Amino acid sequence: MPPRIFAASNIAGRVLTVAATTDIILNPGEVIITFDDGPRPGKTPAILDTLDQFGVKATFLMLGASAQAHPEIARMVATRGHSVGSHTFEHVDLTTLSRQAAYAEITRGEQAVSDALRGAGNGLAPFFRFPYLAQDGFLRTALMGGDMVVLDVDIDSKDYYKDTPAVVAQRTLDRLDARGSGVILFHDIHQRTVDMLPEFLSELAARGYSVVHLEPSKPGVFGRPVITADRETNANQF
Repeated sequence: MPPRIFAASNIAGRVLTVAATTDIILNPGEVIITFDDGPRPGKTPAILDTLDQFGVKATFLMLGASAQAHPEIARMVATRGHSVGSHTFEHVDLTTLSRQAAYAEITRGEQAVSDALRGAGNGLAPFFRFPYLAQDGFLRTALMGGDMVVLDVDIDSKDYYKDTPAVVAQRTLDRLDARGSGVILFHDIHQRTVDMLPEFLSELAARGYSVVHLEPSKPGVFGRPVITADRETNANQF
């Protein structure tokens, strides 16, 4: 494990403002906490309460369909100061689609999350994560060329496995200790994640880690030159 470079009371770390994926550079002992696939009633609000208790901010990569179904929870995430990005509309493996269909799925997800956040004060950040972490070089390059910040994963908690909360927490801590820093992937749709989070954050503090808050340097996503599904394309490309 890393040296105890932070006191337990200082688990909230710096704000890291990024304009590109390559700007996400962490120091030893720093983590970024992310949650995919929400928002989910009964789960996301409880996770927000725990994050508030520890004074830390996370990044939520929301599904458009989930945000559309639960806009009040999506707004709750934003109004509590967390960053909100997108994760497609229906959690489709984009590598199984044509390029045009993949763009449509991405932009539909963005639009749905943006609509759900309307009135929250903080709008949709240009953060995106590929479902299943499945991507190809063309899609990744196209999105990053359109000023999207693609969020990769350094430590996968695998909280989607049917393990106990203690097992999820220990697995994540072991992987984090081995690496020393990184972007952690959780999902705000599982009760085991809700249950393990308080002890996990307590242990982060005890081990000297700090939680970095990721923010975009450019608010909003729809003013950028992102590739869209309805652009003119060569049919032979698909």
